[in-house]
Amino acid sequence: MKLKLKGLIFLLLISTVKYSCAQYKEYDWTERDTWMNVARIFEFSGIRSGSKVADIGCHEGYLTIHLAKRVGETGRVYAVDVRQDRIQALEGHLKDRKLTNVETIVGDYDNPKLPKKTLDAVIVMDTYHEIDEYSTVLKHIKAALKTQGRIIVVEKLKKHMRGKSREEQIEAHTLSHVYVKSELQEAGFTISKEIINFGTWENDPNKVIWLLAGELL
Repeated sequence: MKLKLKGLIFLLLISTVKYSCAQYKEYDWTERDTWMNVARIFEFSGIRSGSKVADIGCHEGYLTIHLAKRVGETGRVYAVDVRQDRIQALEGHLKDRKLTNVETIVGDYDNPKLPKKTLDAVIVMDTYHEIDEYSTVLKHIKAALKTQGRIIVVEKLKKHMRGKSREEQIEAHTLSHVYVKSELQEAGFTISKEIINFGTWENDPNKVIWLLAGELL
């Protein structure tokens, strides 16, 4: 009985560690800056002081905090996540940093609940592979963008999943840019930037980051 209990506790601890790592906690952000090229993401998205932007799949706010500092007091960031606990954690981080230019949104799985015809750019980082109703979500994103607004999708492709079907990749929490490029084009976006090697996720050579930028003309 004691052996079984110890085994259960061990499994719970392992699960907790995995779960925590997947949430991009604040204590990971400094290390993440060493491999996530946020400056180039902003460059490709055209985000500057005064921009109105959205971070879809914001988690606890790694990218949201960067965006808030980038757009400044005259800009606006809409931070979207489907989980209330993540949004609450982000709101705490914003309060600690005295950032008041962020609006948090608890979105639906098929609707990020963004304001219409308002945004200069929408960034979907390490989240697109989790969106089952991607066609519907892309329609909502289009409706939220201004003319010539941009969508930036940043994902990682695990090397052992190259050439696999979309379904197989999604099951492994990864996705090829090939599928997303086609989906963005079908949704009415013109691809303005395509980088298939944008670094490595967590400095792991088996997880290659890619970036796609789509423009709404």
